[in-house]
Amino acid sequence: MALDADLKALPLDALHRSLGARMVPFAGHAMPLHYSEGVIAEHLWTRAHAGLFDVSHMGQLQLSGEGAAHWLETLCPGDFTGLRPGRMRYSLLLAEDGGILDDLMVTNAGDRLDLVVNGATREADLAHMAARLAPGLALVHRDDLALLALQGPDAAAVIARLGAVPAAPGGVAVDALKFLQAGSFVWRGVPLAVSRSGYTGEDGFEISVPVAAAEALAGALLADPAVRPIGLGARDSLRLEAGLPLYGHDLSPATEPVEAGLAFAISKRRKMEGGFPGAARILKALFEGPARKRVGLRLEGRQPAREGAAIHAGDAEVGVVTSGGFGPSVGGAIAMGYVAASCAADGTALAIEVRGRRLPATVVPLPFWQKSYAR
Repeated sequence: MALDADLKALPLDALHRSLGARMVPFAGHAMPLHYSEGVIAEHLWTRAHAGLFDVSHMGQLQLSGEGAAHWLETLCPGDFTGLRPGRMRYSLLLAEDGGILDDLMVTNAGDRLDLVVNGATREADLAHMAARLAPGLALVHRDDLALLALQGPDAAAVIARLGAVPAAPGGVAVDALKFLQAGSFVWRGVPLAVSRSGYTGEDGFEISVPVAAAEALAGALLADPAVRPIGLGARDSLRLEAGLPLYGHDLSPATEPVEAGLAFAISKRRKMEGGFPGAARILKALFEGPARKRVGLRLEGRQPAREGAAIHAGDAEVGVVTSGGFGPSVGGAIAMGYVAASCAADGTALAIEVRGRRLPATVVPLPFWQKSYAR
């Protein structure tokens, strides 16, 4: 298909095309939807072996200066002053009313905080933070870095074979990192920032690499027989099976953390102290319960429900689907959506409107697929 000339090219654009990728617009970039074997094959390969994802469209930001962690706590509900070096935390950038502006990962890199934000919201996030930046702090977008995600049960063995070594003497081996742990490494003289994280529900790593070395690194990983390139299609079905929300679909300024099932992102100290945007609204929902909840839905049969489909309980419309599709690993149609709290209990029978028909669906626990993190 022809792509808009205004789309940005990923650092690995030529590699994707040489591998036969079908390129599509996503978050302002031309990105691979899938390669020659298709979405289902890529999904199942990642669940069984290791998939390599190009996620360079994500924004890599660095926040530095005295009091950076305390300042970030004025925008997000996480505990960053207590985040130890080499550790990372999932968090939320909040609007003044507690609505979710973005979800992000925050890593204590020692002399700074590293933030990874969504590609579609990167510019808005930067503007939001820059307008509130405290004196003495610096916020930089590292557009000279690419980001790769290696995901799947073989990921640790693959990254061990890659041969990256700790940047500092006595540092932990890259495959010995635990879930939500990060470190600095060197591969063939190239500095890498590696975290044990990802968004597929599988064990895996995210690797930040200078753009100039990105193709060489990707090539070295793809040379391993356990690794295949994976596109956006499988990334979406993998994260859906893992019950992981996607910003712009399951999360938006119209949702707050508790109804989104993300109360864990509000650190214990912050629940006691507050001090983050929308704290009164969010803590009220936390202690009294929200009016609606994000739930998992299992449909009868294989026909999927897509985003925007109405959810019914009897004759009443009680919610809306925010993500849906066929789950290759679970062998059926699955969805996530928001429903009235009175309809959110596991086992509740509902119906989803798809092409003029109401398909039976049942509220089920999230995730649909058991996560396999190395804790």
